[in-house]
Amino acid sequence: MFQRLPDIRGDALSFTIDGKAAQARAGETVASALLLAGVETCRTTPVSGAPRAPYCLMGVCFECLVTIDGRGNQQGCLVTVQDGMRVETQIGRGKRELGR
Repeated sequence: MFQRLPDIRGDALSFTIDGKAAQARAGETVASALLLAGVETCRTTPVSGAPRAPYCLMGVCFECLVTIDGRGNQQGCLVTVQDGMRVETQIGRGKRELGR
């Protein structure tokens, strides 16, 4: 459904989504990389379990929350993909680091 524009350049990066290998370009956000990889749901709501997906892509709506490298509740639209990054979709409240 989503496609990268043909004139977008950048080094190819490898990362994982729920343990599966994925590719991105340098400078892309986690949320855009998820959409390009065909991930339709990045989290579920804590109360009803309704599936949610990236919406505003500018940090306002919090619909793109994911766990990145073990740290939960990260806004995927505000985090740039890094080589080797581990991204996990969230169920409910997600993980939180102790002491934060």
